[in-house]
Amino acid sequence: MQPAPVPRSLSRLPTGAARPMYDGYGNPTGMQMPPPNPQPGQFGNPFYGASSGLIRTGLGAYGEKFLGSSSEFMQSNLKVILFPFLHRGHWTRISEPVGGRLSYKPPIYDINAPDLYIPFMAFGSFIILAGFTLGFMGKFTPEAINLHFTRALIGWALQLVMLKGLLYSMGGGEVPLLDLVAYGGYLFAGLSIAVVSRLVWPYSYYVMMPWMSLCMGVFLVRTMKRVLFAEMRSSERHSSRQHYFLLFMAIAQFPLFFWLGSIGA
Repeated sequence: MQPAPVPRSLSRLPTGAARPMYDGYGNPTGMQMPPPNPQPGQFGNPFYGASSGLIRTGLGAYGEKFLGSSSEFMQSNLKVILFPFLHRGHWTRISEPVGGRLSYKPPIYDINAPDLYIPFMAFGSFIILAGFTLGFMGKFTPEAINLHFTRALIGWALQLVMLKGLLYSMGGGEVPLLDLVAYGGYLFAGLSIAVVSRLVWPYSYYVMMPWMSLCMGVFLVRTMKRVLFAEMRSSERHSSRQHYFLLFMAIAQFPLFFWLGSIGA
């Protein structure tokens, strides 16, 4: 048998030019495919380098001081916050000379240093647990979550105002604001524990809530008395007035905790 004749339209093409109209990727013949993994252009690498450098530079000072927490520090600090009666160590901050002036070590090296990682994580956990509680009660709505989120922010602000007012009345204003924000936000750790106990057994809420309020009051009293006042070097002539303000701050934790913990009421 003789082979079939080649069509005249294909016989005029050069050798190797007779190809199908579409290749294996479904692209017309003669069109070039883009590279499978294109390399970033000139705008990608400089932007990435500048952004990462900006993040490292911006968070270098404050990130290490307030967010540089380790797992060991968080466990130890949560024990101090939730069980201040069992803390047998000192309550003073660890200081070190930096650039000719006295500074304090970040939280990763000092258990008594305030950090913002635990307050922010506890705040988020409290909002999530509030959503679970509302769901179990059949009252979950976006408006209810927004209400508890706003209420939590107001409670944090009230705690901050109370701490700042206490220091202002004692004549000391050089305590950093972020330190007070961290100390005021620790209340959400106790609130989260109380809400979890309520999800496990509803009646335990009435035991855990007063206990967490008492622990937070003792923690703030010892912290403000032995840490912040020592850093401010306040005068001894205000000692009697200090006790009254500290007692008021400790008692104020009870209505604040019950107001924030009244989920679904």
